[in-house]
Amino acid sequence: MEILKILIAGIFVICSIVLVFVSTISIYAKNLKLFAYTLLFLIPSAYAVYLSIFWINTEQILLITIYLVFAIALAIIKISEPDIGILDRFLSASLLEKRGKYYAAARKYERKGKLEKAAECYEEAGYLESAAYAYEEAGNFEKAAKCYEKLSKNETAYLSDASKMWKKAGNLRRAAELLEKYAEAEEWYLEDAARLWEKVDTEKAKKLWTKVAKYYEKEAEEEGVFYEDAAEAYRKAGSNDKAMEMYKKFIDYCKKQAKNDKSWEKYVKEAEEKTKALSR
Repeated sequence: MEILKILIAGIFVICSIVLVFVSTISIYAKNLKLFAYTLLFLIPSAYAVYLSIFWINTEQILLITIYLVFAIALAIIKISEPDIGILDRFLSASLLEKRGKYYAAARKYERKGKLEKAAECYEEAGYLESAAYAYEEAGNFEKAAKCYEKLSKNETAYLSDASKMWKKAGNLRRAAELLEKYAEAEEWYLEDAARLWEKVDTEKAKKLWTKVAKYYEKEAEEEGVFYEDAAEAYRKAGSNDKAMEMYKKFIDYCKKQAKNDKSWEKYVKEAEEKTKALSR
């Protein structure tokens, strides 16, 4: 019996120390809401320390124990999903949807594997990124793409995600259009956009390959190795004269590098062969 008394008292002491620590941090952080919550645990826990040490009013010790266990269980449930009300967890997804609690409904549908329904509810709740992910998992790439397009109005990076979804949906033209639009801000994606256009519209692809070539030509001014990329892009754009010019600059760059590193000589030979092929 004495061991049980010591054990119970020890548990309440540890619990009280932890709660004092949390309440101190909440005051320091000026989080009055958290401080108020900790008091709901700290006061009965500290009182239970007194009762258990002197082992008086054992009924009250039992009631405090039940209260703390129940309160901690509710806190854990709330912390695990803070955006969902505790009562909402006990309602069905369809009922939550009817009541307009779309986010909670989406979470429940997602757990059940009803990804299409989850995506629809996420979309209704305004969680477009979650909706896009759920649509993608459900295999509805078109709707996922549309969600990313809506998101791209505020954040252009989503244009790349939208393009990927349209590509998966089989709409390569729309995928190419969006990736080209994204490349206006992120030029590194110009080449990917050009490759997509090659599968849809060769004339548009050539125009974009010219942009790719100019981008690499600009980069080559700082790092000559990009002359080869510029040459290849001009070739694909149908500008053989410009491609020859870039290859010659690349050859000159490689020859300079070969003075210190003989391995560059193979790139000289490869580039020379390409210039011969272009001149035929």
